[in-house]
Amino acid sequence: MSRSRNLGLSITAIAVLAALAWGFRPRPVPVEAGALERGPLSVVVEEEGHTRVKDRYVISAPVAGYLQRIELDVGDSVTQGQTLALLEPLRPEVLDPRSQARAEAQVAAAEAALKGAEETVTAARAEARYARAEYTRKKKLRADALISQEALDQADTRNRQASAALRSAEFSVDVARFELEAARTSLSYSLAENGETSLPVVKLKAPAASRVLRVDHESEGVVNTAQPLLEIGDPSALEIAVDVLSADAVRIRPGSRVEFHRWGGEQLLEGVVRTVEPVGFTKISALGVEEQRVWVIADLTSPREAWLTLGDGYRVEAHFILWEAEDVLKLPANALFRHAGGWAVFSVENGRAQLREIETGQRTGLVAEVLAGLDAGARVILHPDDRIKDGVRVEVQQTGQ
Repeated sequence: MSRSRNLGLSITAIAVLAALAWGFRPRPVPVEAGALERGPLSVVVEEEGHTRVKDRYVISAPVAGYLQRIELDVGDSVTQGQTLALLEPLRPEVLDPRSQARAEAQVAAAEAALKGAEETVTAARAEARYARAEYTRKKKLRADALISQEALDQADTRNRQASAALRSAEFSVDVARFELEAARTSLSYSLAENGETSLPVVKLKAPAASRVLRVDHESEGVVNTAQPLLEIGDPSALEIAVDVLSADAVRIRPGSRVEFHRWGGEQLLEGVVRTVEPVGFTKISALGVEEQRVWVIADLTSPREAWLTLGDGYRVEAHFILWEAEDVLKLPANALFRHAGGWAVFSVENGRAQLREIETGQRTGLVAEVLAGLDAGARVILHPDDRIKDGVRVEVQQTGQ
């Protein structure tokens, strides 16, 4: 009886000790983990921008006068030299001597502007001729495998840019010529010898084939000198204007690749940065914070058929590609933390957290490139907190990316 009682007490004591040991044993820390994998990686700057016509022309009144009603509507096509608006002299006033002298000065200024535009065309034509010859030469060198494809692409891009600059300069000559004609027309206002006021009509003509973008003054009536009447431009020659933070603008270079998303079409559009303006401006964000912004201008390189429905002032989302590679070992950026002046992660090995110092490369907001310290397939702890130490037992609750 005594032995049975002692045996029962011993078994009970052992069970209690085992339960206490089980209850107070260290439990693994629940964590989320993500895996290292190889794949493409791009470092991008994302901002909203808008389309705008490259060569736009604001048709304004060369002199104060009486404007006849403009019959054109937004979207109408116009040809080069087509009359856009008719401007009569003010009723019953005519040009006084001072106004006539001012008009003659405007004619002189327009003549000088035309000569300057013609000289610009001469310089642009020489540059285009040189770029075309350079492209032809490098094309032959590329055929003999004496230069790289990148060098040929650069020559092709310069050739296209030079040709575009020449066309723009020729447009400027047309603009200057029509401005000169408009300035000379202002001198036609005079008082007839019999005391009656003559009413010659100023014809404001289109400097280039384009479409009407905006009508500022449709109804007939008195207009002042230099008052905008309408604006025209060619929607088939669009550029993308994007204002980015100045801290991002310093990383964007002319020639960088750009992708345009959420513009309304099914496929993304591609482009290339033409210029990063050297002057910033202050802009108030939606949160009321002052930001320094910089305009970045990009050209569309996708075929015209892909963005045929785009017009002036349309919204786009621009992704500037700062760096990209096709085969990169990458991990979730939220697994990184500072350690000993560098970067480190906790890897999950045999159910325990192991501190691993790693070397990182390019980073985005969600992903970081791993240069050394871990291999593909390794799992790392996401969002490590102060409970995670080297060697601590962990239990993966959910696999993140």
